[in-house]
Amino acid sequence: MMLQSRIDKDYIQAYKAKEEVKVAVLRLLKAAIKNTSVELGRDPNEAELLEIILRQAKQRRESIEQYRAGGRDDLADREAAELIVLEDYLPKQLSDDETAAEIDAIIVEVGAESMKDMGQVMKLLNERFKGRIDGRKASEAVKAKLS
Repeated sequence: MMLQSRIDKDYIQAYKAKEEVKVAVLRLLKAAIKNTSVELGRDPNEAELLEIILRQAKQRRESIEQYRAGGRDDLADREAAELIVLEDYLPKQLSDDETAAEIDAIIVEVGAESMKDMGQVMKLLNERFKGRIDGRKASEAVKAKLS
């Protein structure tokens, strides 16, 4: 099923079921999609929709960190619940072991030997596994392997 139609269908179901958090998240997601379609002058394609969802998820992760650091666990928990809804629309994430194996393979493929090659490794990793890896964790793993 196309991502856009799935979001629309899930929004209607969540609205009818009175699922407050899911309705709020999907409403914001639909607004972000609408804004993007206005900017583009057309409906966004699947890759652009994925990018929108990734941005929304990243915002939630950053908010969770900031709220936890500020001692606002109630707000952090709300953001975490919203993040769970968004993750349902993202591709299955690679496990830490799978990520490490892919990093090793890319390092061998590009012949990376030092930190100056990190950009090449991260570029390939992001191209191949967009939305399926945590960029921060992957960056730390690449740094550890190239140091």
